[in-house]
Amino acid sequence: MSHKILVIDDDTNICELLKLCLTKEDYEVITALGGAEGIAMFKVYEPDLVILDIMMPKKDGWQVCREIREISSKPIIMLTAKNEVFDKVLGLELGADDYITKPMEMKEVYARVKAVLRRAKNQENDSDIEIIKFENLEISLQKYELKLRNKTVDIPPKELELLNFLVSNVNRVFTRDQLLDKVWGFDYLGDSRTVDVHVKRLREKLDGVSDKWNLKTVWGVGYKFELLQ
Repeated sequence: MSHKILVIDDDTNICELLKLCLTKEDYEVITALGGAEGIAMFKVYEPDLVILDIMMPKKDGWQVCREIREISSKPIIMLTAKNEVFDKVLGLELGADDYITKPMEMKEVYARVKAVLRRAKNQENDSDIEIIKFENLEISLQKYELKLRNKTVDIPPKELELLNFLVSNVNRVFTRDQLLDKVWGFDYLGDSRTVDVHVKRLREKLDGVSDKWNLKTVWGVGYKFELLQ
């Protein structure tokens, strides 16, 4: 069964180009012209992946990404005409899985789509009903749910996957490259700043939750989930 991809962009030419090229790769593609239409199509179409433009009028890609993340953990690839780190970081903080900078090379599009879908499939296969528990902390990857002090906390999927990996390897130190490999996938095309952004956001959520564990920086090496008592 072919994967379903939803392309959300206010540029008709971009939509048609992506639809034409991805259809040739045996993906089922539907397009939406703008953010509001994109949200509506997402709910009806239930795609396996979203390719989402950032710079759209009325409802931009940031808002669309937020709204999708409120109802789904399906992977999102952001399209940006800019190359500033700010765009990439903000997208990742909001829960995007990857990004592509315009003008696009279709070989890069194919590679990123294939890699993101493969990672999503692997994570789905690896999920189980086990709930990881430490004081005031519960993680369920199957439900994509984080509880702090018995209250469910909103968290982007990639942040949860990173936290789950570190918590599953108590007191083990991982470099940024190792975390990119284990959490984002060996073929992830981003850089190590992605890890720093996600760790920063996790620390904001975990601050003051417990004095028996923490998310620790090992200077010059990387990060670990450390038991203190």
